[in-house]
Amino acid sequence: MGVMGDATSRRVSARIAAIAESATLAVDAKAKALKAAGRPVIGFGAGEPDFPTPDYIVEAAVAACRDPKNHRYTPVAGLPELRAAIAGKTARDTGYEVDAAQVLVTNGGKQAVYNTFAALCDPGDEVLLIAPYWTTYPEAIKLAGGVPVEVVTDETTGYLASVAQLEAARTHRTKILLFVSPSNPTGAVYPRAEVEAIGAWAKEHDIWVVTDEIYEHLVYGDAENVSIAHSAGEKVVVLNGVAKTYAMTGWRVGWMIGPLDVIKAATNLQSHATSNVNNVAQVAALAAVTGDLSAVAEMRAAFDRRRRTIVSMLSDIPGIVCPEPEGAFYVYPSVKGLLGRPLRGRTAATSAELAGIILDEAEVAVVPGEAFGTPGYVRMSYALGDDDLAEGVGRIAKLVAEG
Repeated sequence: MGVMGDATSRRVSARIAAIAESATLAVDAKAKALKAAGRPVIGFGAGEPDFPTPDYIVEAAVAACRDPKNHRYTPVAGLPELRAAIAGKTARDTGYEVDAAQVLVTNGGKQAVYNTFAALCDPGDEVLLIAPYWTTYPEAIKLAGGVPVEVVTDETTGYLASVAQLEAARTHRTKILLFVSPSNPTGAVYPRAEVEAIGAWAKEHDIWVVTDEIYEHLVYGDAENVSIAHSAGEKVVVLNGVAKTYAMTGWRVGWMIGPLDVIKAATNLQSHATSNVNNVAQVAALAAVTGDLSAVAEMRAAFDRRRRTIVSMLSDIPGIVCPEPEGAFYVYPSVKGLLGRPLRGRTAATSAELAGIILDEAEVAVVPGEAFGTPGYVRMSYALGDDDLAEGVGRIAKLVAEG
């Protein structure tokens, strides 16, 4: 009989057992379960627009369902017309020129993330990961054999990392910088000068840049979206998808854009993992990326209104410090001032414990900062209705006021 913990007794591989559950999806699932049980929970956890997919996209999918050619296998890398359209959309929206052959269509943005690190990382390769970070990034890096090296930022710098911080974290094993602007979870947007400086630094040191641009169209005020692909040289992989821009989270269509050898390698991986992305969803994505941006303009106006509301309301709560985000649809306030304070007879020592108290006592779901690599904060999505937003933050304010 094998010794406990050795290869013969272990039922689940150590590699998979080490993966952390997606905290954002877990919080959303718990909130939905409580609502199904009759509790009036308001969820700020899920990162998805609360708008329906635009009608013209849905109609394209309906027509695609009836076309027999979509009932068969199609090329692993994506429908040729969609790959070409993604290349065109990239040039239109960011000015970054690529060929259709440099595009791989994936099952959502998450598969693009995983494919990229699997294609680029050898065991022990270090990936600079700016924290706070989206929960999936470190898990995908580790699954690929890479080593996440956290570069921690906070509200004092607007959650922006500097070239000096990145240089301090660089070693001879550094292979990749993961760069995200606009950011999930903070909503931070890097100014053009800083994007260009970081890109030039990466190019100087022959470091790959993986840039997640899925929130590219959700910027507010004077902020602008600037793709680091213009300044980082040839070693760039761009990640994107239709989920956020077109309210298509459930359609599961993302993509990666990169050098031909990397795209070929990632395509080979995908050929064994999933084969082609659902054809009907690809046709819907084609309608999305070739259409105009009027739908996202309407959503952006609503998000901007909610952004200002939630920042104002949270900033009025003693113990909470809430920087104003410039992009995406999240706020990432510091709740360190609430730790150690009694709330209806319960005291939280960590932001994870605080999130539990807020859910139990105020029936409001937020995601604790532990999930994003920076304890002492919470992430709250403002992609929910105006009334629910005001009611949810109001409940937190009432809980804190009662003490």
